[in-house]
Amino acid sequence: MKEIKIGFIGSGGNANGHMNRLSEMEGANIVSICDIVAEKAQNAAEKHNADPYTEYREMLERDDLDAIYLSLPVFVHGQPELDVIERGLPFFVEKPVAINIDIAREVEAAVTKADLITCVGYQLRYLGSTRIAESILKDSTINMVIGKYWCGSGRGNPDGWLRQMNKSGGQLVEQATHTIDMMRNLAGEVDSVYAMQANRTLNEIDCPDSNSVSLQFSSGAIGSLTAAWAYAGGWENTNVLDILYDGELINWSPGRVSVQEDGNWVDKNEPGPTIDDVFVNAVRSGDKSEILSPYTDAVKSLEISLAANLSAEQNKPIDISSL
Repeated sequence: MKEIKIGFIGSGGNANGHMNRLSEMEGANIVSICDIVAEKAQNAAEKHNADPYTEYREMLERDDLDAIYLSLPVFVHGQPELDVIERGLPFFVEKPVAINIDIAREVEAAVTKADLITCVGYQLRYLGSTRIAESILKDSTINMVIGKYWCGSGRGNPDGWLRQMNKSGGQLVEQATHTIDMMRNLAGEVDSVYAMQANRTLNEIDCPDSNSVSLQFSSGAIGSLTAAWAYAGGWENTNVLDILYDGELINWSPGRVSVQEDGNWVDKNEPGPTIDDVFVNAVRSGDKSEILSPYTDAVKSLEISLAANLSAEQNKPIDISSL
């Protein structure tokens, strides 16, 4: 099995999760880790027997890299991806792919020109529950999709970048993008959105703590998404979808699909590959076909989040094509 040598740009929480999975994979070798905080780079490098860096361009000068992981705050995306593309390396990048559409489209154009293998961290697409839902909905007429993402992430440090609108884009861009992406994946593309936002309890931050979005799908189906950032409960109300189709209903969440059989609700699930397995195998084989979340597709999910924010700001529906 060909060894794939991987470099990391960013070594935060999400990066650590990917590093741990990669370290358990046969034929995947983390050789370099970069972080602007030297101690974080050093600690991660020691754990994974890699070389530490604090300047990613220096790391990209290595001649033994086969692929790059970019795990960065959303407002940092753009130039690092362009530099990786110039180096000609396949890359995995966390969602969302950019803070604004101009940056995303510049990177998208460069990716397309270079014809690189890319993968964006929409890992929910690879779950067994997703494959079951796709099978159920195949050739069906979807009437309506209701999604929600309720959590307490907005209740943390008000000075953190996540809670600054100009750095994160708010909950619809940074977090509920997973739910939006799954709505696209299961129900198809979105033509327009109309959103309302409020800040009811988290007055110390400038991001809305409550979001309500109506969606018009290209198929004719309709949908809605609610996202709340001040919920004090757990994570059981994140990434949940109710999908009405052909007079039937399924309830999807990452851990299972609930369906009705003979009048009873039944939970179904099955194993699925990890997104890291899929990406590394694609790099090794050169075959992109198993990657369900390439960069060019992820830009479409970003468009919906940005259009929703714009709709709430302007108090009118926004056509996705107008962005």
